[in-house]
Amino acid sequence: MGIRILKPGMLTTVQDLGRTGYQSQGFGVTGVMDIRSFKIANLLLDNPENEPVLEATFIGPKLEFTSETIIAITGADMQPTINKKPAPMYTAIYMHKGDILQLNSARSGSRTYIAFSSYLDIPVVMGSRSTNCRSHIGGFKGRKLKEEDYIGFRIKRRYLPYFLSRQVEGDIFEEEKVTLRVVMGPQDDHFTKQGIETFLNEEYMVTADFDRMGCRLEGPFIAYKDTADIISDGITFGSVQVPSHGKPIILLADRQTTGGYAKIATVASVDIPKLVQAKTDYKVHFQAISVQEAQRLLLEEIKEMDELRKLIHKPCKEVLDSRLVAKRVSTLFE
Repeated sequence: MGIRILKPGMLTTVQDLGRTGYQSQGFGVTGVMDIRSFKIANLLLDNPENEPVLEATFIGPKLEFTSETIIAITGADMQPTINKKPAPMYTAIYMHKGDILQLNSARSGSRTYIAFSSYLDIPVVMGSRSTNCRSHIGGFKGRKLKEEDYIGFRIKRRYLPYFLSRQVEGDIFEEEKVTLRVVMGPQDDHFTKQGIETFLNEEYMVTADFDRMGCRLEGPFIAYKDTADIISDGITFGSVQVPSHGKPIILLADRQTTGGYAKIATVASVDIPKLVQAKTDYKVHFQAISVQEAQRLLLEEIKEMDELRKLIHKPCKEVLDSRLVAKRVSTLFE
């Protein structure tokens, strides 16, 4: 009762929201890169918010289902197929024993998430089921998935109420220019006025040096006052370090626990999905906002998730009617 990995894809791992409370001991948080897509996938199945999923990068896996379950696929469009027929995304899908799910190369975005109503049978390690590939702990044997791996399910859960209502509008990741809203600091005082202006007004490009640990950007030099070095301190998801070469590096899910380079800003959590779904050569522009604005944006996203949860628990006719009304209203402003 579970899934067999026929092809693992480029990088497919088990992830949840991460392993918190252990950075002081040198263990990184890890967890999903795109928290929004992760939450929507679990929301569609009424899963616990932190239920682990499969995260696929650039090229997805091929899975065989050995029992019935329900899945949801969100994030990057990897052109999913079930038994060689196109499969919908951002929708609850009933999978039968013997079905084959194939995720291909990402047409838009970079990372795809697969949630399971029957819950992946992955042990909890230090409070999380996330895979930390660098430390070889958590997830499935502490590593990315390989051909012929088998992951069982923890429960039998093959029924969800309002099944036909369990679909939402999918996020689209086709913009090749993204604006990342940032809260300045905590070491923005290490940079000159000109350096700050360069950071906020110039355009940067996503390089091939982009993985779960961080994303190195290419662009104009960001000038600092004396040195970019600081006494090492904690790193958060979205910290923007600027080493002595003057080019920003945005630290992500598998970031180190501490760092000794000045951090000019931190990306607002609601905008991190824009970055982690970007591809090489995408353009990035930074926009400064206040802590209060970042908090407001986060509260808006939480409210949006609550509205989506209400929507998928309505009878199908009500959902269709509400979507039709929303579509008609939107045309009034085109």
